[in-house]
Amino acid sequence: MLGTIVNFIAIGVGGLAGLFFGKAFPEKLKTTVIQGIGLTVIIIGLQMAIKTTNVLIIIASLVLGGLIGESIDIEARLNDFGKYLEKKLSSNGEGQFTKGFVTTSLIYCVGAMAIVGSLEDGLNGNHSILYAKSALDGITAIVFSSSMGVGVIFSAIPVFLYQGSISLFAGMLQGILSEPVVLEMSAVGGLLIFGIGINMLGIKEIKVGNLLPGIFIAVPLTILFKHFGL
Repeated sequence: MLGTIVNFIAIGVGGLAGLFFGKAFPEKLKTTVIQGIGLTVIIIGLQMAIKTTNVLIIIASLVLGGLIGESIDIEARLNDFGKYLEKKLSSNGEGQFTKGFVTTSLIYCVGAMAIVGSLEDGLNGNHSILYAKSALDGITAIVFSSSMGVGVIFSAIPVFLYQGSISLFAGMLQGILSEPVVLEMSAVGGLLIFGIGINMLGIKEIKVGNLLPGIFIAVPLTILFKHFGL
């Protein structure tokens, strides 16, 4: 859990720094920087996704995960939680709180470093991956909060719950989470990161939150595909 705690603190500190220093930068600069990050997020997602050894696993994971996510409506719940926090804590009336909260929550939670780092944290007490992720998240939190506002800071909450849960339950899943399984989970996560980048650039609104279960659906699918030699 130590790695997750450090990650939680890094996002908060980075977010506060962005709020404090963000006013010194013009809006045009912030917009351009966010677009640059959006392009980078797309590349990172693609690099992760193409490492899959079986594209059918990704397709099936996203289809089944989408069915589950839509029935639960994860995206709406994230938005509702963001709006609740915005109502309680934000008084600027700009409507940026929820956008900042949801966007950065997804970016920080979906990805190989979040999954693999939390597993290493829980299984082997190795915090190095999450320490590296903390540094990256802290830096990007500065940029995001300078343009999206205080909602970015509160994205540390779902990060803590998500990564902390994986670390705590890692021991129970040790026999299941083989290298091929983690690889396919990361590949599905990479495609979702690509979708986040599309959202950031305003190209198309993709309900990435509702596709999140696909990351975990990849676990039994990878095992089944391997068992039947598919």
